[in-house]
Amino acid sequence: MTIEAHIRELDARHHELDNRIEAECKRPGSDTLQIASLKKEKLRLKEQIETLRRSH
Repeated sequence: MTIEAHIRELDARHHELDNRIEAECKRPGSDTLQIASLKKEKLRLKEQIETLRRSH
């Protein structure tokens, strides 16, 4: 897999997490621990994307 393809895949996962976070926040009785976990994963993906872009 090329670096560009890997970045696109990570971007897609990042966007998917963003949608999941938004949906969870709108849900009545949303799970704050679940939201925090999703946000951590989203941040981890963002850091991976930035690292790949800098190294490319």
